[in-house]
Amino acid sequence: MSARPRVVILGAGFGGLEATFYLRHKLGQAVDLTLVSERDYFLFKPNTIYIPFGEDPERFKIPLSRPTQRKHIEFVHGSVEQVDPDNRRVLAGGKELRYDYLVVATGAAMRPEEVPGFKEHALTLWTPDDMLALREGLGRVEEKARDGNRQRVLFVVPPNNRCSGPLYELVLMLDTRLRERGLREAVDLTWTTMEEGYIQAFGPRLNTVVADEFEQRGIEGHKGFVVTSVGPNAVEYQNGERLPYDLLVGFPPYIAAERFPGLPADDRGFLRVEPDSRRVKGRGDIFAVGDAADFPIKQAFLALLQADAAADHMAAEIAGRKPEVNFEPMSMCVMEELNKATFAQVPLKYTGDPARPVAVNTEDAEHYKVGVSPVWRAGKTLLGLYLPWRFGSGEPFHAGFAWQAMDLGLKVMSNLYAT
Repeated sequence: MSARPRVVILGAGFGGLEATFYLRHKLGQAVDLTLVSERDYFLFKPNTIYIPFGEDPERFKIPLSRPTQRKHIEFVHGSVEQVDPDNRRVLAGGKELRYDYLVVATGAAMRPEEVPGFKEHALTLWTPDDMLALREGLGRVEEKARDGNRQRVLFVVPPNNRCSGPLYELVLMLDTRLRERGLREAVDLTWTTMEEGYIQAFGPRLNTVVADEFEQRGIEGHKGFVVTSVGPNAVEYQNGERLPYDLLVGFPPYIAAERFPGLPADDRGFLRVEPDSRRVKGRGDIFAVGDAADFPIKQAFLALLQADAAADHMAAEIAGRKPEVNFEPMSMCVMEELNKATFAQVPLKYTGDPARPVAVNTEDAEHYKVGVSPVWRAGKTLLGLYLPWRFGSGEPFHAGFAWQAMDLGLKVMSNLYAT
């Protein structure tokens, strides 16, 4: 290891930036940090769900120049060309980067080709451009409904999707918007998912909340519907069902955005890591966080927790102390509905079952909280201001007085408006 350790972070999403800023927060200038990203901005992806309803995509982009310069972090704007773990070397953006520690936070990507016809006929909500295309699609639905032509909007969650929450937000937001515009009676909303329970990864309470919302809103919901193919006007399912549509919206199967030969990965390219530290198995100097790693649920808050654990284990090793932070999986999200929102804090646990490696820890009643209220829309707004402010300043999400105040506020709200 060099006199001043060199850490290279690949990816500037939630996991990559949290790890970068947490390391600077913990170690100050005792470590050299290099951040590599194809984009020169951070995208606050959770709030891109508002783009189909009129928001400007530029609103959710945070330039990386200010925080990297402020915190003396070298920024390489370019793609990762090669990782050479044996020689501790990365080629990225046409540069050779040597490292003592490497953090892989390159995220996930979509593979719609796994479902025949999905790519050709379905709209999705992965990138801002996808969201803009969805805005146009929803606009066409409204226009036709206003002209007296009944419309059918079908939502699909296929196998190997790792985070369906935004799609649930979309169907509930769409219902609210159509009601506000007097068009709901002219549009049929149908939901199909391969899950056995709605938002299955987050347990029975959210299943109950979503089932109640669907019933109250007149959304036709189907669980255990495994899509096999998509045609220009209808979707075929494994159980023999065939559902027609005028607009199809879905979340394709997930794969790793980048593959790294020489590093252990599962069949979808997600890097295998040690649970507590997020250290890549068999590689003491490489960590993987967020969607790039093999934790089966892909979500922003979980990525932040993974990044904190990885950064703290690195910082401890560099400073010659014991780690203080391990990854303890806890999901937290606020699901927008436009007229109200659903808050969920869900403790998770490892099961040891390869078929279903993670489950909800229902015994942790202290932390398992779900609530539905218009007040939670303010909570989502607050989170949408806090995190961009922290990252825009080069500060980690979970650190310092600002986080203590945010954490206290969330605890107060969850005690008042969730059970």
